[in-house]
Amino acid sequence: MKIAVDKLVAGGIAVAIAALTASVVLGLDRPAHAAAAITAVAMPPPAGKADLRQPGVKRAQVVFAGGCFWGVQGVFQHIKGVDNALSGYIGGSAANASYPRVGGGGTGHAEAVQVTYDPAQVSYGQLMQVFFSVAHDPTQLNRQGPDRGTQYRSAVYADDAAQRDATRAYIAQLQQARTYAAPVVTQVDGGKPFFAAEGYHQNYLTLHPESLYIRINDLPKVAALKQQYPALYREQPRLVSTTISAR
Repeated sequence: MKIAVDKLVAGGIAVAIAALTASVVLGLDRPAHAAAAITAVAMPPPAGKADLRQPGVKRAQVVFAGGCFWGVQGVFQHIKGVDNALSGYIGGSAANASYPRVGGGGTGHAEAVQVTYDPAQVSYGQLMQVFFSVAHDPTQLNRQGPDRGTQYRSAVYADDAAQRDATRAYIAQLQQARTYAAPVVTQVDGGKPFFAAEGYHQNYLTLHPESLYIRINDLPKVAALKQQYPALYREQPRLVSTTISAR
């Protein structure tokens, strides 16, 4: 599998290529010279069925897939009310839930982030606003920015039926309002097991701000979050444990 320099560093095998510069790319999986991250889109607040409230619920979860999980995790870690944002894989089997296999694009998984949040502090609708605007571009089919393949698809995985209904309603709202020039291609699904990614993928945006891929593709997303949703923005990210065993 072809891997960009940033991925080799993340996997701890950069010794063999230490003499290369950060801009050298070995393949198309994580090209450091890719185009800049998407421009933040002004999103209408969820209305009607999309405006899901969860009174009495202290802890809820949803999984967002929107391209490389580095940037998606980094965005949600900066949101007040998000207790945990864990990078991982969803949509395939446990046997193939590892980066080398998922990266090949044939396992059925998507790179994704499991978001655990307190609905009293941040609503599901607010999380959707962030996901559909600054976290990724929901009009890109089976790709996201420089990354190509079904493992980079746009999708929302919610085991809760009310969350799925709210997501579909919000997508319909965005389509009707013509928020984007192109159709939203985000899939909505549930009942799929989520598998945590290897420890070296966790907190990657925070731990590797010098990465050219991160600087070009992901740090602008965090900046857009801070600018567009200042009331939701948390300066210090809520990091997760990086002691997850490698597969």
